[in-house]
Amino acid sequence: MTGDSPPRPAERFDEVFDVYFAEIHRYAAKRLGPDAAADIAAQTFLEAFRQRGRYDPERANVRTWLYGIATKVIGRHQRAETRALRAGARLGPGRNFEEHTDRVDSRVSAEGLRGELAWAIAALPRGQRDVLLLVALADFSHDEVAAALGISYGTVGSRLNRARTTLRKALGGTNPMLTLEEQHG
Repeated sequence: MTGDSPPRPAERFDEVFDVYFAEIHRYAAKRLGPDAAADIAAQTFLEAFRQRGRYDPERANVRTWLYGIATKVIGRHQRAETRALRAGARLGPGRNFEEHTDRVDSRVSAEGLRGELAWAIAALPRGQRDVLLLVALADFSHDEVAAALGISYGTVGSRLNRARTTLRKALGGTNPMLTLEEQHG
């Protein structure tokens, strides 16, 4: 679209899909890896379509609204995966946990995150992780994160600060962005 305002979901959902699907797909791939991205993006738009009549442009723009839905879909996906891992662990020996751990690590590090950083991000409480990744991967402002997750602006700041502090501590006091830039640049 050229300079026009973004389409409203209740009126022109096909245009909403065309404008934002690739962006939501990239976000899902950065969060979960390319294998899950298509399913997550499709589920996000299915839920958005079902909720299109309740969309409130006063609360958030369409992009922010979609990222909020995507973040919730990703959270459900991760919880389901955790339940499956726990169920597998209860089955006892014979399951190759290391192999699955390697797959999870490679998915989390899909966009350049490496070992320790990926594990540190995965260990964050869900609220902190969601805020951090919306800022880092979707380049959201505090206002956009607040609208997407339905939390206050102050909560965004405190969760982001806690997440960054936890990551620095987990990485031995180093700045993970500096480390990534040094590794890639």
